[in-house]
Amino acid sequence: MVKEEILMEEEEGGGKCNLEEEEEEEEEEEQKKNRKCKNVIEEIAEKLKSAVEEVEKIEAAREIRKLVRKSSFSGKTRSRFAAAGVIPPLVDMLQPCSYSLLAREAALLALLNLASRNERNKIRIVASGAIPPLVELLKFQNGNLKELAAAAILTLSAAAANKPTIAASGVGPLLVQILSSGTVQGRVDSVTALHNLSTSKEDPKLVLDARAVYPLMNLLKDCKKYSKFAEKTTALLEILSNSEEGRDAITNADGGILTLVETVEDGSLISTEHTVGALLSLCQSSRDKYRELILKEGAIPGLLRLTAEGTRLAQERARTLLDLLRDSPPENRFSSSTLERIVYDFATQVDGTDKAVDTAKRLLQDMVHRSMELSMSRLQLRASSCTPSKVQST
Repeated sequence: MVKEEILMEEEEGGGKCNLEEEEEEEEEEEQKKNRKCKNVIEEIAEKLKSAVEEVEKIEAAREIRKLVRKSSFSGKTRSRFAAAGVIPPLVDMLQPCSYSLLAREAALLALLNLASRNERNKIRIVASGAIPPLVELLKFQNGNLKELAAAAILTLSAAAANKPTIAASGVGPLLVQILSSGTVQGRVDSVTALHNLSTSKEDPKLVLDARAVYPLMNLLKDCKKYSKFAEKTTALLEILSNSEEGRDAITNADGGILTLVETVEDGSLISTEHTVGALLSLCQSSRDKYRELILKEGAIPGLLRLTAEGTRLAQERARTLLDLLRDSPPENRFSSSTLERIVYDFATQVDGTDKAVDTAKRLLQDMVHRSMELSMSRLQLRASSCTPSKVQST
């Protein structure tokens, strides 16, 4: 019995030794891979920095991109390449007067891979002077290079430290051009880049051109109103609604106000907050000018629902806008907050204080539903009274 126990202990001890040996072997193998990867990175970096011929630089840039994409430790690989000093020569390859389109494309793809998911590299790339040549590429007629440059601006603008430099570069109007004429991916990248730049808290801030309204409105019409893309698009439209030129463009855009109203009804919490903000900006700038235009598109039901279901800011904005849209003069106007208090008091009397909030919310939702039915009836009546040509033009 004692022998068996000794043997078992020896076997267990042997098992532990084997496990430790395996772990040591794995660790040693991992270290070998790391050393090999580090050596390869240093070789490629040296090749890029010492190359005289353009073709050698292109080959090195492509190898950088390939290694970052294929590496199982891409984060470390990005940092190691940056530490090896590849960013300045890659940025230098973007210069229009010194290198061919092929070289600039290879450098741009390598930089995009180095910047991806690496804040420090994003900042290093901008600090190395990448923005001016990227702006030049955005002016280029070559569609592929132009959209790669837009993707680079998007990636680099994700770092807060880069936003003022990029905003001051004059990149805004060039991104707006891609909104109108780029591929689907190019337009998505441009919206995201513009949104990134618009959130900068430091000067200089991005100044949005009112010409962005028309392509943004078309993109909002075509996308799902509750998507992340719609949230970015509506954020930009809200900013544009703060200028007279932007408000005029929203009004003149085909179905502009209707698209905003539909987003209030179908959007996410964030996009409804931005959209009601844009509508409120219109109405506050000139109630006489915009009140009927907003009412005509059936905004009331969505706004009423927003007072109960939106974010706190969206609720406040919806209440303020509803007050502005009412017919009565300001001194006699029945505010939406007053309506909510009346409904809450009534619910308290019916169901008591404990259930008052739920009851009041249900009553408000019923009112919204009824209001939507009445609004739909009015729209159908108006449509039936129009000639076919009028319906088509609407």
